[in-house]
Amino acid sequence: MGGDSQLVADWPAPRNIRAFTTLRGGPGVSVAPFDRFNLGMACGDDPAHATQNRERLLTEFALPAAPNWLQQVHGVHVHTFTTPKVGGASAPTPADASTTTLPNTALAILTADCLPVLFCNESGTEIAAAHAGWRGLSGGILEATVQAMHSPPATLMAWLGPAAGPQAYEIGQEVRAAFLEHDAGASSAFTATRDGHWLVDLYALARQRLADVGVHRVYGGGLCTISDPQSFYSHRRDHRTGRMASIILLQHPW
Repeated sequence: MGGDSQLVADWPAPRNIRAFTTLRGGPGVSVAPFDRFNLGMACGDDPAHATQNRERLLTEFALPAAPNWLQQVHGVHVHTFTTPKVGGASAPTPADASTTTLPNTALAILTADCLPVLFCNESGTEIAAAHAGWRGLSGGILEATVQAMHSPPATLMAWLGPAAGPQAYEIGQEVRAAFLEHDAGASSAFTATRDGHWLVDLYALARQRLADVGVHRVYGGGLCTISDPQSFYSHRRDHRTGRMASIILLQHPW
């Protein structure tokens, strides 16, 4: 995984691309139930602890600048960062995905069961990060992210970070209907459990959606935030908990 601090993306990205998800055992100061490396500012943790954790993220992970955080709302808006981050803390941008071509720029997604998806092109000149909870995923956040990027879909690759897994994430009729309304073929990602309930495979649904828009090089998946309390925060499992950050950094390609 890369130690107690990070899960390093297992994909063949260009050498100037860094991508990883932080783990809850990282170098943080938060106390239970947010112990210890919570990076979320709106999940109930002491803001001073979360702020200190974000400062440690910057220094301990050797980031060139603070990540571009988003105000995630389970929607489908994609923001493109076109100017370098200047100064200290600023209000996060309301969006559920972001893209950039700026060197030495980091994009970040916060999750605790939702699916983080990181993108880059094969030449290492463009990156993106998307927050794909079931609402965003069914609404088209991944398609919107690909459309917002300048690179042709055939030149993109994607990494699926840790999310609620298909053996543990049970949902109801509303969720299943939202996906089947878009594509009846999505039914293969659902396994019936009890009346009106199914286990859902977010990873399979993401791969289907990405393939539909021409992104076929998709890596990661297979981990379950619900099933691994030592490594991951999980809202479904614990309700009151912290947030992990999935981060992609575009460094100078030369």
